[in-house]
Amino acid sequence: MYGLYPDEHVDVAAEQEVLLGTDRIVWQFPMYWYSCPPLLKKWEDEVLTHGWAYGSTGTALHGKELLFAVSPGADAGSYTPEGKFHYSVTELLRPFQATSNLIGTRFLTPFVTTGTNGMSPQALEDRAAAYAQELTAERPALGLHEG
Repeated sequence: MYGLYPDEHVDVAAEQEVLLGTDRIVWQFPMYWYSCPPLLKKWEDEVLTHGWAYGSTGTALHGKELLFAVSPGADAGSYTPEGKFHYSVTELLRPFQATSNLIGTRFLTPFVTTGTNGMSPQALEDRAAAYAQELTAERPALGLHEG
């Protein structure tokens, strides 16, 4: 997104048009401070407008799938109740799941790649191959109380 919008001026009409033309929306990002990078948050605020994405007439995205592909730097063990951060990555994505509910999309089980700060080139290549398969695979929706 930073390459597409180096001045951080999001083309809302173009982004909404892209969203209308797909059945699966993918938000891919490295996790920063347990959330998304600032430009993605700005995109969310500007593109998912009232009356278009939510509200009584905001049904443009209803029924579409929403997949999150996130890559936190710490190892998987850090994202457990006993781990360093005390929460799973899925739990940290809860606000995004609430957004999915608001805009009427089907929140798919996230594709999480932990440990990216210390990942070997081969492990990264293996994970990229798995991600390529996941992009088009049938994925279960995540229930409200899963995580």
